[in-house]
Amino acid sequence: MGLEMWGSPATQSKAFGMSPSFVQRPEAQTALGNQGIYNGMLGLSLIALQWVLSGHASLIATAVLLIFIVIVAIYGSFTAKKEIFWIQGMPALVTLLVLLTLIV
Repeated sequence: MGLEMWGSPATQSKAFGMSPSFVQRPEAQTALGNQGIYNGMLGLSLIALQWVLSGHASLIATAVLLIFIVIVAIYGSFTAKKEIFWIQGMPALVTLLVLLTLIV
């Protein structure tokens, strides 16, 4: 979230595999900001679920959000940068697999 919303264009360019001239465009900065707030709210939702829900409901809701993250990472790896799956999707997938052992 921080990198997407407040990172320098040079850092954003390198991290997301985009040209510096593209990242500096206002439209790209708006898109990165939107992506950042989305990712931040998704992370906040995962944390908040642990206090709002309890027991099996918390596990199921967390699993659903982790599945969404894995799907988005797969999409991002095909459309933006292949490393997105390893950076964003793999931690979510590992966490999901651990969580599934608790659900079953």
